This record gives sequence, structure tokens and C-alpha cells, in this order.
Amino acid sequence: MSGKGLAEAGNTPIQWPSEAIWEAVSPRLPGFSVEVLPEIDSTNTELMRRARAGQIDPVLLVAERQTAGRGRLGRRWFSGNDAGLGALSPSLMFSLGLPLTPQDWSGLSLAVGLSIVESLHPDLQLKWPNDVWWQSRKLAGILIETASLGDVRFAVVGVGINIGPQDGQGLSTPPASLSELLPAIDAPATLERVVDPLVRAIQQFEVQGFSPLRAAFHGRDLLYGQTVRCSDGMTGVARGVDAGGALLVHTETGLKKITSAEVSVRPGPPANPS
Repeated sequence: MSGKGLAEAGNTPIQWPSEAIWEAVSPRLPGFSVEVLPEIDSTNTELMRRARAGQIDPVLLVAERQTAGRGRLGRRWFSGNDAGLGALSPSLMFSLGLPLTPQDWSGLSLAVGLSIVESLHPDLQLKWPNDVWWQSRKLAGILIETASLGDVRFAVVGVGINIGPQDGQGLSTPPASLSELLPAIDAPATLERVVDPLVRAIQQFEVQGFSPLRAAFHGRDLLYGQTVRCSDGMTGVARGVDAGGALLVHTETGLKKITSAEVSVRPGPPANPS
């Protein structure tokens, strides 16, 4: 278990709360470990490699720098750490890997996002299906992948959070940073705040599914009541999510259910209340 990062030469190494996280989580996840790497292509990619090689013990993998971070639909996840900022840690990047056996996987990304925002700040909102936003800007993203090995399905929950200011050049959505809301926060403190509640939320989801979280999600729903444009050309007014986490869009031809595998959604202008 590693708790000290290897920052750029001349900078103070980052002190990660590995032991505190391990002590909090390991009673509920036997075999759980915490690893911090100074650099990796992608924490999700690494845990998927390990899973396909048969390594399926629960693990938290943290990267101080990613060279090929990924988001949903194959998009690249940009972070200030890519530029060699070392111990400044303008982003927190981690993946949680664990065997998971829910009856229904639908809505897992929403459950993860809800746990993240509830751990961080009451003003944060969720943009379906997997982004955390603040004041019309993206603050964090979630990428969930799975690997099947016989009867076991290994889930990798990747999270990227902007801690400090980010360069938004070339991005379609301007980035927000957690430090705008919590000026004294850093990456290690953020990690300690989110991991234990996240494990609890995933284990609750495994047993109960997304349905019990639907009302809480609606309280954080960025898109509700807005006109949305889907990548398949469909437009309508977002009306929350159903019990399985599908986005509900009221269109000219009726209420449609959108799943994360079908489309990406961007908010349009507010709908006419009439």
C-alpha cells in the first residue's frame, strides 16, 4: 500500500491518505488495497488489463499523472497533470475496481455520480449520464467499464475531478474546479472525502439497484426541464430519469427513454414553461 507520490523533482511529494482509506474500506471489502502511481496511461485501462489477467481483488488505483486518460465514448480526459505540473495536482484521477453482481446494472453511473456530489458540495449538479457540473461547466467525469471472467464480472469505476484551475482551450465545455467551491481543498483530501462513501454507495446499488436513488438524483439533475439535443438528432424536454436511470425526454411524438449506450446529450435553451 503506497501513500506517498513521486512528484516532480524539487517539489514536495504528495502525501496520500492511503492508510486511512484502507482502514475505512477494508472491513467491507476483504482483500482491498490502495495503490498510488506517479504516472500511468489510464487507471481504468490498467485495472482492465489486470482484470483480464485474472487480478480481480478489490483495489483503488490513483494516478498523479495520466498520459492517456479516457472519458465516455472514447473521448480523451484532459487534466492539468498531463502538462507535468507534478505536486500541484490540479486533478484527481482514480479508479475503483471490484467484483460486482447487481441484478441490474442500469443506473450505476448515476449512483456513482450522486455519491461523488453528495460527498463534495451541495451546489454541484449531475448531467446525465456521467458528468458533474457547476455553474454550466464540467467539474468531474465518470467512466464505468466491466470485464467478465467466467461467473465473475469485475467493475472498474473511473473518476476524474478537476481540483485546481484547468486550461479549457480546445474543450467544448469550459472546465470548473473544486477549488472554486472549496478553496483549501487538494487532491488527497478530496480522495479521502469521496472513496469510502463511494464504496458504500456501490454496495448499496448492488443490493437495491438505482430505484431508491431516483428522488435524490432528481434533486441534482442539471437537465430537468431543459430542452436537450441528442446525438441522434432527437430533441425534447428532459423530464428526469426512470427507475432504471434512463433519461426521460418529452418529444413531439411522446415520452422517450434514452439510455447511455445510445446517445450523448447536451443542454439546449430552457424550455417554454407553457
